[in-house]
Amino acid sequence: MLVSIITVSFNSAKTIKDTINSVLSQSHDNIEYIIVDGKSTDGTLDIVQSYGNKISKFVTEPDEGIYDAMNKGIALATGEVIGILNSDDFYINEYVIETVVKEFEAEDVDSIYADLVYVKADNLDKVVRYYDSSYFSPNKFAYGLMPAHPTFFVKKWVYEQYGVYDMKYKVAADFDIVLRFLLVHGISYRYLKQPLVKMRFGGASTSLSSFWVNTTEQLKSCRNNRVKTNFFKILSKYPPKLLGYFVKD
Repeated sequence: MLVSIITVSFNSAKTIKDTINSVLSQSHDNIEYIIVDGKSTDGTLDIVQSYGNKISKFVTEPDEGIYDAMNKGIALATGEVIGILNSDDFYINEYVIETVVKEFEAEDVDSIYADLVYVKADNLDKVVRYYDSSYFSPNKFAYGLMPAHPTFFVKKWVYEQYGVYDMKYKVAADFDIVLRFLLVHGISYRYLKQPLVKMRFGGASTSLSSFWVNTTEQLKSCRNNRVKTNFFKILSKYPPKLLGYFVKD
């Protein structure tokens, strides 16, 4: 099974090497690795180009944001399954894609998701929060909850049939697309009870400044997709979410 992994980047010189190495070290030997860059100016391009033909496809050009870049990567992908790994994230070990492929083949599902850990930016072995996707079910979208997006692998036909990231959302297009796939269109899914990705805490998706925009955009996505919810329901996710910071080392 050919798996397309898409990494989008912009001025990611400090972190992208970890991302690339985590993909290239995978035990599964049938990976198409696509990097879509937003015309970085900090040395990111030199790092990516240093890997030569180990990167299957590399595009660097101005874009309209992270979701535009993801959509470009999806358009370039030829794999049966697509996964997205941002330039400050990395796979937790070399068996992630092998594990995902085995699950797709065994369960014959349209998508797979799993757990994720947030780690300190200056100590990648220090877990500061555990994102447990086991609590997710499609009815939880009304509460602003979703599976960990970097662990979400989906068959390409789903994108082709049901669309890509909606760029009217600045920070919640990932929430919107997973909602559309799993709830509105009812694609099949399988949960893997294990962490697949490490994410540096403090990135765009983890900053406090994005919480308000994220909440209002999730509310908009729910309303656009006829999911009954309200502002207070979505806000209610934050107190239990804080419990994720109290994890065992």
